Amino acid sequence: MAERLSTENRLGSYLRDRRAKLDPAALGFPAERRRTAGLRREEVASRANISPTWYTWLEQGRGGAPSADVLDRIARALMLTDVEREHLFLLGLGRPPEVRYRKNNGVTPRLQRVLDALEPSPAVIRTAIWDVVAWNRAATAMLMDYGSLPPEERNILRFIFLDPRARASQYDWESVARFALGAFRVDAARAGAAAEVEPLVDELCRLSPEFRAMWRDNEVRGPHGETVKHIRHAILGPLAFEYSAFSVDGRTDLSMVVYNPATPEDAERIRSLMQAP
Repeated sequence: MAERLSTENRLGSYLRDRRAKLDPAALGFPAERRRTAGLRREEVASRANISPTWYTWLEQGRGGAPSADVLDRIARALMLTDVEREHLFLLGLGRPPEVRYRKNNGVTPRLQRVLDALEPSPAVIRTAIWDVVAWNRAATAMLMDYGSLPPEERNILRFIFLDPRARASQYDWESVARFALGAFRVDAARAGAAAEVEPLVDELCRLSPEFRAMWRDNEVRGPHGETVKHIRHAILGPLAFEYSAFSVDGRTDLSMVVYNPATPEDAERIRSLMQAP
């Protein structure tokens, strides 16, 4: 019982702190003198479309366990960031909120500099539906010239199933394709991106009989963070890469994929190709 009260008190304290940081005038409320900074409790309740009495009880640590829907409305009312919203759910329900995929194709200059610093290792940033949104020069030389493609075509599954170069570069294309598709299912499901996946799946089912057959198999693969990949490069010939996938800090919709040359000799061959005219 004491632990439950302590949890409710922490939730109330967090709500009061977030409420105090909002500017009433910026949100359309009267800017008259107030006893404390930020919004009043009834103003937050109005923005969240919940009872002012219940919201007051939540702040006082005696409102009981709120539903996920109520917490979501309070998060919007308090203009919480994704990280703040997750913390609110952990305090209120003891679990993170349901994932909600939001498409955002931009990456920061800092993240691009991280990719560039990894050379001669090819590296890309991909979304949960495997659209490539950033890459380094080594990725252009070893994997695909993503810059030559329209943004809507920079998708890894499109390349695997629709581009003949993908087949030419793989020693066992079917195994690679099944592995990739199984991992893709996991990534998209974790990100809550079912609606965004549907148009891509429909198109690939129409254009690739092999994709259609594999998709119907409903295989999932994981974990797929680290493995070794062998490719047949058009110029350099056989190459081996240690493949790793990492979550991007602060961006639940993105992951970084790095292909680290398996030997110093492979790394030097890639570096020489990149330096060639």
